[in-house]
Amino acid sequence: MKTLVAYYSRTGNTKKAAEIISRNIGADIDEVTDKKNRKKIIGWLMAGKDAAGKKLTEISYKKDPEEYDIVVIGTPIWSWTVTPAIRTYLAVNKLRNVAFFCTEGSSGGKKAFKEMQRISKKPIATLELTDKKIDDSREKIKGFCEKIRL
Repeated sequence: MKTLVAYYSRTGNTKKAAEIISRNIGADIDEVTDKKNRKKIIGWLMAGKDAAGKKLTEISYKKDPEEYDIVVIGTPIWSWTVTPAIRTYLAVNKLRNVAFFCTEGSSGGKKAFKEMQRISKKPIATLELTDKKIDDSREKIKGFCEKIRL
């Protein structure tokens, strides 16, 4: 099966997790870029506001996710929900099979996964990672990857 790991990452935590997952399952990888400036404190504040308001945003990415059998989608958690970039990615693409993972400071993943499922479809697997423990979560990531390969 042809698999893609697509992710959005503001600080690099979700990118790190995406790279580990991609290596584990032998998948292609693609970064979803939010064209809205999310840098510095004002960008961070607007990011939380836009996420809480369930806003869409202008995005770019390189690989066509509709060419893949499974798309593993990663997002940081902002305001206890999915980022505008990943919300938009899910809204504009018709995906065959999905799996979701998130990085979070403390909580919000389960709520975000429900929202992601509402926008796209039921995931094969989900994975919540605490930002500071990505390196310590290799076994948890491995279990997630095994579910995707089935």
